[in-house]
Amino acid sequence: MEGLISSRIIPIRAYGNQGNTPLFPTQTSSRRRVFYGPIRMMGPSTSSNSKAGSVKPLTASSSGRLDNTLPSKEVLDIWQKADAVCFDVDSTVCVDEGIDELAEFCGAGKAVAEWTARAMGGSVPFEEALAARLSLFKPSLSQVQDFLEKRPPRLSPGIKELVQKLKESGKTVYLISGGFRQMINPVASILGVPTENIFANQLLFKTSGEFSGFDANEPTSRSGGKPFAVELLRKAHGYKMVVMIGDGATDLEAQKPGCADLFICYGGVQLREAVSAKAGWLVFNFKDLINSLE
Repeated sequence: MEGLISSRIIPIRAYGNQGNTPLFPTQTSSRRRVFYGPIRMMGPSTSSNSKAGSVKPLTASSSGRLDNTLPSKEVLDIWQKADAVCFDVDSTVCVDEGIDELAEFCGAGKAVAEWTARAMGGSVPFEEALAARLSLFKPSLSQVQDFLEKRPPRLSPGIKELVQKLKESGKTVYLISGGFRQMINPVASILGVPTENIFANQLLFKTSGEFSGFDANEPTSRSGGKPFAVELLRKAHGYKMVVMIGDGATDLEAQKPGCADLFICYGGVQLREAVSAKAGWLVFNFKDLINSLE
């Protein structure tokens, strides 16, 4: 039986180009090379069994307490003048929670989704929820590769246009996620976000391909990781104004002195009222953000 101490732990990484059909080679050992299949962009689905097609986001009329759906002059000023914009990925850039999708693919979807809801609602520390979720299904290298080939990214409506508009406006775009690089790199490739602009977690595997954990050194592997990541990039690049866009409690954390100047809550996939109530701006459609930059 292969022991963890004697085995070599190897993270897998995906490397993509800027097109819509990148290949993702991964070298898992000195003797074996594995290639991911092409990742293709999928448009909005009309299939009755598609989550992307069945998502029904809440709107401002869903709750009488959503009074931040119209930005104040101060909020709008920060948004328009921001040097950098940081996006959460799961349920923001994408319509899915990546770890939930991977767990479902591996046969443990319901139990993992319950932990995800607790983590995003802020009721448990993120690092505790991350470890607990992974321990429920322990994905192998081959399962992750199979998942990436069969479940291409499903982007939220309007995100590609928003990222393009931000770039045209001279703003730098970052992806800051508690998800895994293995699943986020293909998304970044579609959006044209360079890999050096990604903060995310990393799944680790033994040389046999067996799951062995995650890299606890990644900032986003723990609570407080997202504000720490924003603070790092802010100091490194000297940004005067930074905006964080997301849907969960870990995204809200980034709105603190020295980190993000503004948190925009995206409720187009999931609306977590404990989070949205504290956002500077609550949006349900990325087109609102695009139009405000015109």
